[in-house]
Amino acid sequence: MTAKDLPDYVLGDDAELAADHVRYLAELLDPQSTACLEATGLRPGMRCLDVGAGGGSISRWLAGYGADVLAVDVDTTHLAESPGVEVLRHDITDGVPGRGKFDLIHVRLVLMHLSRRAGLLAMLADRLTPGGWLVIGDYVGPQTRVVTASSPAEEALFHRVQQTAHAAAANAGAVSFTWAHEVDERMREVGLVNIEARSFIHTAQGGGTASLLSSNLVRQVEKLALNEGLAAEDLRAYYELMLDPRFRSWFYEFVCTRGQRL
Repeated sequence: MTAKDLPDYVLGDDAELAADHVRYLAELLDPQSTACLEATGLRPGMRCLDVGAGGGSISRWLAGYGADVLAVDVDTTHLAESPGVEVLRHDITDGVPGRGKFDLIHVRLVLMHLSRRAGLLAMLADRLTPGGWLVIGDYVGPQTRVVTASSPAEEALFHRVQQTAHAAAANAGAVSFTWAHEVDERMREVGLVNIEARSFIHTAQGGGTASLLSSNLVRQVEKLALNEGLAAEDLRAYYELMLDPRFRSWFYEFVCTRGQRL
């Protein structure tokens, strides 16, 4: 099974784009994710589940603490076995993998794409050991704030492509760009305690990793965006804009929320 086989998920059809996508996300989000994970009190011997492991950077980081990690993704092309890390190709909508309970479950950029996200959160919380932690990270979107642009037309182009691409993704799948702000309450509803959410936001400059990720994401839904009425010349101009260092915008807000099982 690959990401393109999942009805809820609209990304991942192109192998080269998917590889770049995984790399950009690790560069942008690993510092924020590891800060959230460190706040749980990591220790050697923990049994961890990493859902949506991507290229395995977080799984390997956890294993570096002496944890025993099960790294799970629907597409394990970019995942490799390493000391302390077991790789499993698995669709989380089919249930929580592995046996027994976990001391830590990390889920990044997965639940926002799935229609059964609230139920899956409850299932994941149920697989925690007493004192175990669930850590969920997702993006809030779309991008709406431009910092610097060469002209009003350039700013309008950015908004037009962003809005159309996000609408196309939402219409084709089950993606929620507000879910990240709901996780705190959902954790409370399933009985988790010591809940804390951390929000991270930064500016993106043309040619930088964040802008390259924006371009990558739009490329992955390009056909859908064209079907939504976006002009091909707008897409070409947008891709050029994402390489222009004179253009800067605020990037997506990333929200990482942790909660503990009593």
